[in-house]
Amino acid sequence: MKSASRLPELDFRATSGTRDALHTYARVLGNLLKSCRPKRKHWWHASLRPSLAGLTTGVVNAGADFELELNLRDNHLYGWTSDGAKIAEALRGQAASTLATRINTFLTTGGVDEHHIPNASEYDGTEFADYSKEHVANVGHTLSFVSAALANFRAGIREETSPIQLWPHHFDLSMLWLPGEKIPGQDPLDEEYSDKQVNFGFTFGDEGIPEPYFYVTAYPLPDGFAELPLPAGSRWQSEGFSGVVLPYQSLIENSDPNGYLLELWQGLLSTARNSVSLATT
Repeated sequence: MKSASRLPELDFRATSGTRDALHTYARVLGNLLKSCRPKRKHWWHASLRPSLAGLTTGVVNAGADFELELNLRDNHLYGWTSDGAKIAEALRGQAASTLATRINTFLTTGGVDEHHIPNASEYDGTEFADYSKEHVANVGHTLSFVSAALANFRAGIREETSPIQLWPHHFDLSMLWLPGEKIPGQDPLDEEYSDKQVNFGFTFGDEGIPEPYFYVTAYPLPDGFAELPLPAGSRWQSEGFSGVVLPYQSLIENSDPNGYLLELWQGLLSTARNSVSLATT
């Protein structure tokens, strides 16, 4: 029953313009993080984090410290610097270049070294005519639900996990499970290719699957992963990428969406754990 899930409908055809705008704004913040922060493994320095009302850069130390937030509840970009300066820019579907110019002016005026700031002219000047405050609120509500579900799942994991983070390049919210085992034959200093990992995430749709969906991928793929029995609503995906896919629409029609997600994730994690254990015995 949808009423039990209290999750919004996400008609990807109607919300695509708003999704694309927010995706572009997230990229503006992500590029800023890549320029201002030292590199961390798995590119954790370049991702956004869920906040109470949307998505945040967290505190960035760049000479003058600052934080920026895409506040999806108020439909604003907010920012603060360590010297007390503030910015409150309404989000209305403006072009990425317009928003980036506003952010850059705020940061340089606040003392951030301009060499750390990407040039706003690098961004597209196209506006998003179909931008909708209602759809922004639905995106924010959904991100809050997924973030809370991932946090609940993460709390029971004893091995290393990544932060719960929003990736600006794909606009997906995800968390990595890292058992600590290296892949034979790979350079151990290149964690992207040498760390065994499972990725639990959610995206609002992409070129391969246009509707919003949850996904679970593994690198390398554990033996028997593709043959696992899956709960109703989930399926194995082999076009574009290999992994488990759960359409968002299937979840909101479930009477216990939190319970369903936890059972799905825990079952796949157990299989991945067994694969690691067998490889080390």
